[in-house]
Parts: sequence; C-alpha cells; structure tokens
Amino acid sequence: MTVITQAPPNGTPTWVDLGIPDHRRAMEFYGAVFGWEFEEGPPETGNYTMCLAQGKPVAALMKNPDPDATDFWWNMYFATDDCDGAAKRITDAGGQIPMAPMDVMEQGRMAIAVDPAGGQFGLWEARAHIGAQVVNEPGAMVWNELVTAKADTARDFYTAVFDFTLEPMEGFDYTVLHRPDQRPIGGIQGEPSATESVWLTYFDVADADATVQHATAAGATMTLEPQDTPFGRMAGLRDPFGAEFRIIKSAQPS
Repeated sequence: MTVITQAPPNGTPTWVDLGIPDHRRAMEFYGAVFGWEFEEGPPETGNYTMCLAQGKPVAALMKNPDPDATDFWWNMYFATDDCDGAAKRITDAGGQIPMAPMDVMEQGRMAIAVDPAGGQFGLWEARAHIGAQVVNEPGAMVWNELVTAKADTARDFYTAVFDFTLEPMEGFDYTVLHRPDQRPIGGIQGEPSATESVWLTYFDVADADATVQHATAAGATMTLEPQDTPFGRMAGLRDPFGAEFRIIKSAQPS
C-alpha cells in the first residue's frame, strides 16, 4: 500500500474534492464504485466529507455552495509549501486566482487558480491535513492530466509556476510533467476539439471492466469505453451529476 505520511513535494497532485448538489447521493454512488467509506463533517464545514480507502482519506465530497450551479468537476490541488508565493507565480505567468489564499481552520492554506488555457486547479499548503494519505492503490488517485486545445500555452504556464520539466510522448500531443526531482506527476494532453480545458483525475481500480459495470449500474455514463493502453486498462465515466473522471487498472511492471 502506497501510504503518504507527510506533505508531498511542491507541484505534486495532493488532493481532489467534488462539490455537488447532493453529497449523500454522491456518497452512495462513489461508495458503490470504489468501495469508499466516509467521514461526514459538520454543517459548519459544508458537510465536507472525507472519502476513505483502506481507512485513510483519499478525496472529499461536499455540497456545492452555489445552489444555481449546473456544472460539476473533480478539483485537483497541487501541493505547495507557500500558497501565497505560488499564487503570485500563477498571476505572473498569466493565470488567475478566483479564490485568493485563505486558511482552512488548522487544516492548511488553499487557493483556487485558473491557468491561461482555462483549466482550474487548487493549491494546498498542508498543515494538519497533508492531502491524500493513500495513492496509486485501488480507490485512490493515481494520475492527473489536463485536456486542452491550448497545450502550448499550458506547457509554458506549468513549467513557469512549478518548475516542471517536460517529456513529450511520441505519436500524439501528450506531454508528461516531471517534478524537479524528475518524478512524473501528471500530463498535458493536446486535444484540438476540446471546447474547454479540464484537469481529469484517474483513480486506480482492481478491475476496470467490473468498475464500469458497477458505475453504470449506480447511475454513471460511460465517456470512454474500457481499452488497453501501455499504462493499463482504462475507461472514462461521468457520475450522476455530470462530473467526469477516469479509472485505470495500472499495468504491472514486466
């Protein structure tokens, strides 16, 4: 089990959460899909609900604070040891900060950002809450990628903000992002037909086909049929609220 016991290095995807109209309906759905258990927070936290895999937090659900919202997505947060400094680098590189850095009780400091290509993401400066405590295991986050029609703009932005280095893939417009220690942390997929830029989260599963069956029976819509890739068998889904995510049964090293 890949357990995280301290805040990860800057630029690492460290947390994901989802704000939807009915978080208890979402608990039913994601519990059926991933086998998550839940710890629901009090009303003063917006019922911010921790999703647990193997007894440890891996994501969160909450009631969307905007009653008129019609578009929902998993929001991914990059780790930072200086939320305010990272926010300044974002604006210096052409991004926007629709939610300025703020303290979240004793848990940490956060901000919401939008890159120049239109992709939204968060920043998380860990204190009591270090982010996901399990990764790369069934039911936990394993990969994140930005799908965008403005891949060049995105590549320039994320290298400037997080000091990533780029590894282009052969044969199609896909770039792997590496932290300064050369660990791959995500990717940018150039998609000319994309009408918006969005960060997609991949959750690891034990069986991609079985997970698709469980998810569609629970109310999901399949956006990408299960298919084999060099990295594992993957599929795309939208939950009952329209939030898109990916699943993958990661390939085992040969």
